[in-house]
Amino acid sequence: MSVHPVSRLSCCLLVLLFWMAGTNTALAAHPGQAELVREVARDTGQSPAALNALLDGATMQQSILDAISRPAEAKPWKDYRPIFLTDARIDGGVAFYQQHRALLDRIATEYGVAPQYIVAIIGVETNYGRIVGRYKVLDALVTLAFYYPPRAPFFREQLKALLELPASQLAGPLDSLLGSYAGAQGWGQFMPSSIRDYAVDEDHDGRIDLHDSAADILASVANYLHGHGWECDAPVVARAQPDARAHANDLNELTPKHPLEQYEAWGYAPLQRLDPGRPASLQQLEGPTGPEYWFTFQNFYVITRYNRSPLYAMAVEQLAQAIAAGVAQADAAR
Repeated sequence: MSVHPVSRLSCCLLVLLFWMAGTNTALAAHPGQAELVREVARDTGQSPAALNALLDGATMQQSILDAISRPAEAKPWKDYRPIFLTDARIDGGVAFYQQHRALLDRIATEYGVAPQYIVAIIGVETNYGRIVGRYKVLDALVTLAFYYPPRAPFFREQLKALLELPASQLAGPLDSLLGSYAGAQGWGQFMPSSIRDYAVDEDHDGRIDLHDSAADILASVANYLHGHGWECDAPVVARAQPDARAHANDLNELTPKHPLEQYEAWGYAPLQRLDPGRPASLQQLEGPTGPEYWFTFQNFYVITRYNRSPLYAMAVEQLAQAIAAGVAQADAAR
């Protein structure tokens, strides 16, 4: 029996639709998903079908795109500082330090990083583990990798790193992990590449837990700072006083480029005694009463590897100093 032309066309369309439905990558849920799946499968041997199923279950979240467009670091220093330098945040840091003192002291010795800076980073990041994020990490990284062109290459790298992490470096199944709108996890808010490169199993239980193991959390933060070149017992910042002729090249650079004595020649005097040959940079921040000038050194630069904002690094520095002072005061009162 002959087939009517319309029926023949309908059959062809049905065959095409069934073929597409059975192809893992033909109807990828997200733009760029097929290529990423091929790369991860090639590099790790994971099943493309399983990877596609995982990514198909992730959804683009407009609230994530909204959040990344208004970061706190866009505020001036006079408005940014009060977010983190509160009595509650300082007292919380002192209490956290005292609670984990033996562990912190051991980790500080092991990694060569002063304990107050480990505590301060956790204080700024998550208020000592109280606010670790409510977004699905997979949703966050899929949204930013595939739907946020300004930083898509960075977040695609993070999504790939997440998909390639072994189960021993994850707090649970990939599609259950919660974190920040940027896909950072745990008390220290580690991105997937940082988990891969710097997270450590400090309690030696065979897995890295950045949510519930204080040893793993604190040691991972210390290892991150150490791995980026932290200098033990070295300064982080020093206040600078400009004179009437002050002018500086490379203002607000993060990498220390000039010896301190060069800035003095340009009219910026340190308000404490420091090695004149120490490499420094100079930051100008908008304080509550006008411009503030700060010399920043290698350790400040290291903190900006955690978050590239100089406001973030300054908040960590000042919170660390306040915590150390609070601990010393509590010790003296005993």
